Amino acid sequence: MELKMFILVLGLLVGTSSPDMGTNHGKSPDSHNHGPQNQGNHTQSKKPFPVLSLGYDHVRLPFEISLWVLLASLMKLGFHLIPRLSSIVPESCLLIVVGLLVGGLIKLVGEIPPVLESKIFFLYLLPPIILDAGYFLPIRQFTENLGTILMFAVVGTLWNAFFVGGLLYGVCQLEGHRLVTVDLLSCLLFGSIISAVDPVAVLAVFEEIHINELLHILVFGESLLNDAVTVVLYHLFEEYSSVGSITVMDVFLGIVCFLVVSLGGIVVGAIYGILAAFTSRFTSHTRVIEPLFVFVYSYMAYLSAEVFHLSGIMALIACGAVMRPYVEANISHKSHTTIKYFLKMWSSVSDTLIFIFLGVSTVAGPHEWNWTFVMATLIFCLVARVLGVVGLTFVINKFRIIKLTSKDQFIIAYGGLRGAIAFSLVYLLKTEHFPMRNMFLTAIITVIFFTVFVQGMTIRPLVDLLAVKKKQETKRSINEEIHTQFLDHLLTGIEDICGHYGHHHWKDKLNRFNKKYVKKCLIAGERSKEPQLIAFYHKMEMKQAIELVESGGGAKLPSALPSTVSMQNIQPKKPPQDRALPQLSKAREEEIRKILRTNLQRTRQRVSARHFLFSNCSFCISLICASKEEEGGLTMKVPSPTKQRKDKTADEDNDKEPQQRLMRCLSDPGPTAEEEDEDEAFLP
Repeated sequence: MELKMFILVLGLLVGTSSPDMGTNHGKSPDSHNHGPQNQGNHTQSKKPFPVLSLGYDHVRLPFEISLWVLLASLMKLGFHLIPRLSSIVPESCLLIVVGLLVGGLIKLVGEIPPVLESKIFFLYLLPPIILDAGYFLPIRQFTENLGTILMFAVVGTLWNAFFVGGLLYGVCQLEGHRLVTVDLLSCLLFGSIISAVDPVAVLAVFEEIHINELLHILVFGESLLNDAVTVVLYHLFEEYSSVGSITVMDVFLGIVCFLVVSLGGIVVGAIYGILAAFTSRFTSHTRVIEPLFVFVYSYMAYLSAEVFHLSGIMALIACGAVMRPYVEANISHKSHTTIKYFLKMWSSVSDTLIFIFLGVSTVAGPHEWNWTFVMATLIFCLVARVLGVVGLTFVINKFRIIKLTSKDQFIIAYGGLRGAIAFSLVYLLKTEHFPMRNMFLTAIITVIFFTVFVQGMTIRPLVDLLAVKKKQETKRSINEEIHTQFLDHLLTGIEDICGHYGHHHWKDKLNRFNKKYVKKCLIAGERSKEPQLIAFYHKMEMKQAIELVESGGGAKLPSALPSTVSMQNIQPKKPPQDRALPQLSKAREEEIRKILRTNLQRTRQRVSARHFLFSNCSFCISLICASKEEEGGLTMKVPSPTKQRKDKTADEDNDKEPQQRLMRCLSDPGPTAEEEDEDEAFLP
């Protein structure tokens, strides 16, 4: 009965609704809403469910960014798949060519090619490259050549800026070139932008030619430290371009501003580096976030420096250099590997994107070509670089032990490449204040292309032709580490005896302060008290054991001490004899443990032999101390045995007290067991 009633009701509903459906067939759903009577009796018809729809606008930005990153990665991959091409043409040149082709294709289809905006470059693309360079900066080589680097970075950049700017102003005053409207401050501003060596371009070229460590650190260090000079000159000339004149007080304030910008950036970076090291003390239970602190603290240091218009590049370098020795003592081996390869990947992608966007931005424009200004800029930049390097080297060689040869000077001058930093700084200029901005932009792009293509492509054959010493791919050994520390202690002792407080004296003071106070606060556990040689040997043995496990146990560990190993690849958690080696039989595991214990015992014997080395240095020091004052100076003299016997009685009668002090000095056996761990290097 209920079923019949349901069928009847359903039939009535269908019968009443079918006429309306037939009359409204083919009409739009909105036709039901034309009359008020239809609004009360009928509802709007339902749209069909969309199976597939297109909505590109809300994913356009991340989609295009992903495409650019993918294009950059594919270009880098394709470049290294053709060895013959990579040996002739630098990677940066090919990437710029790819950018030119991509920009041309975008313009052919009627679209506007994207431009490398200054905000994107300075906030997102430049920091990874500088952090990678600062975190893995060779501290020892950098500090030993710091004076030379500062001369090239500060004095050399000032010379280039004023030389190029002044001569360009003279060229602009010549009639017939339509450049009379360019004033002196605009030329000096342009000279300060174009004179700075670009760290991105230097890294891209010098890492491919494998130049020796000295030349690499001189040119790359100059490109890092001249950022402060460029920032100060840029803001100074930009500020006073509207005023039209600079007073003596402005010059004095500019010098103060340079000190504030450079030292302020270093202080900001050091503060964030110490915070990162202190935070890493407490990450033993959350290893997965250890790399995050390194990246976030570094980026915060860069942004904090930019907030106060300080040198963000110097802040990143200081942050990475300060945090590294303490962070790597606290984090795990997996975290260290993550930091290393993520930084390399991030900086490589940023470097590739920068050169591709340089090519695309060249096609995008706008440009204003002036043969006189462009060619004068190119010639003046080359001449200023050569004169600056030759003149500064003449002064520097008077104070250097290892002199810079003519070949070294040529490579330093020839390696002064310009890049995206100059392009981005010019792009920041406003047209209302600098009417010739487009001409400046065209001239800078020309100089960038010349230095990257001509100098970058020819520097490799020139290095081979001049037989310049190249980088030797050797890893540090424990024998080298022992001798390095021994020489450092010996030179420190010689400086103390001579009464000359030089580089090694202050380095030793800094090392002892670091060991006594800083490491106890920033390094967790017993790692802060571990002698450096023992820690170094632990890393060597741990790396060897892990390599054996990864190879499946097929290779046999050598019984002798390994010769070379990297100091930064392994972070031991426990001593080797307490480490369980997986995937090995018990017999094989016992064999490995026995080898590790034997080698560790040998190393401890070598460490204890340091006392013997120090106690037998009395002859070397006696040769230095056996001198006499002649004409107010200190001359070295080795006393003969006969003269020693003749003067022995007189020396005992007249100089008993100085002789006793000398004997106490020569009989010093070196550091005691309690002080042995205070001789660890400040930055391992």
